[in-house]
Amino acid sequence: MLDLIKAYENYLSKVKQASANTISSYMRDIRQFAEWLGTEVSEATQLNISDYLQHLEQDGRSAATISRTLASLKNFFAYLVSSGFCEKTPVTDIHIDRGEKKLPQILTGREIELLLSQPLCVDAKGFRDKAMLEVMYATGIRVTELIDLDIDDVNLEMGVVKCTAAKKTRMIPLYPAALRALTIYIRDIRESMLATSDETALFVNVNGSRMSRQGFWKILKHYQTAAHIEKEITPHTLRHSFAVHLLENGADLNSLQELMGHCDISSTQMYTQLINQKLNKVYKKCHPKA
Repeated sequence: MLDLIKAYENYLSKVKQASANTISSYMRDIRQFAEWLGTEVSEATQLNISDYLQHLEQDGRSAATISRTLASLKNFFAYLVSSGFCEKTPVTDIHIDRGEKKLPQILTGREIELLLSQPLCVDAKGFRDKAMLEVMYATGIRVTELIDLDIDDVNLEMGVVKCTAAKKTRMIPLYPAALRALTIYIRDIRESMLATSDETALFVNVNGSRMSRQGFWKILKHYQTAAHIEKEITPHTLRHSFAVHLLENGADLNSLQELMGHCDISSTQMYTQLINQKLNKVYKKCHPKA
């Protein structure tokens, strides 16, 4: 994999004589895709490309960044085909929306309280669901990061969760209510839910194995309905709400970028648009001359 990428870098530099900035941008896009793919880039499929672009969108990347990434991959695979490393390019018939990106849905503080209060802690499932929702909102992690957490990623004494994504690790603190819910689940509930004693997953399903994305999605939709919240809630809604609520209460962008695991500060800056949008609505509603 690295040999193909290095060969393309040499091609850009020596044959195409591309600028240093162009080479840097192309190589960054390609290496990030290769890291996400986790296998030989020459084996990538059209579905892999589409899934990756969707992953970037869900991660809050701008339309310009996604468009540039698609162009980088298109040129890279064209080189692989022309050089005989691939029979055909997987970057075909892939279209992206170049229009203005819609700002994400955000829950109010009241809606968050309603959602978090829904799990009834009367059985193992209730305690587990309470812990999952609290951790999700407390940390702002992605749903894949939540279900990938292992029991060893939690330090109850320090009140932090270790989250590893794209070979980068960040330590995220838990507020008291989230720490309390997670502590109860780990100490009193989790072991009784495990299918085998050597299961490492922090959160498990009713069969005792690692929780899936689909499983968490169904749980979230169930509690959305129970809370009578009309907004369409996805796992990413909690992540977006986490970010905006921190900014509203004085967090700086660099700290928020670190907490959310964004590679690019522009991904974090998106949330300032939501703050400004809210302020404009307040101004128009409340100013006597508006």
